[in-house]
Amino acid sequence: MAAALGTRGVTRRVLAALWGCSPGRVAMSADAHLLTAEERNQVILDLKTAGWSELRERDAIYKEFSFKNFNQAFGFMSRVALQAEKMNHHPEWFNAYNKVQITLTSHDCGQLTKRDVKLAKFIEKAAASM
Repeated sequence: MAAALGTRGVTRRVLAALWGCSPGRVAMSADAHLLTAEERNQVILDLKTAGWSELRERDAIYKEFSFKNFNQAFGFMSRVALQAEKMNHHPEWFNAYNKVQITLTSHDCGQLTKRDVKLAKFIEKAAASM
């Protein structure tokens, strides 16, 4: 058992080094790794077209959504929360009446990753369906 745990620890450290994440919190799914420069440039263009913006003070994306009323905003947040929980990837967000502000970044890596992009795409679909 100890040998197996030791091997798992080594694997996590190697993956963390490859992905640029902290070893103790490295995500084991394939879509958690960092974006290449080429992927990032394309993704940022696509997200900016959808109304997302890059935050200057850290490697994250941000968007504010407006809905008809609080119930619609809360329904949207509930849909996003269920998906975020499935992905084990949770947004930073703030809600006031019909407004929802969302910031996405991968805290375990300290930067934008494919997981953020995947969640942003889901968020766009959820907002469009409201």
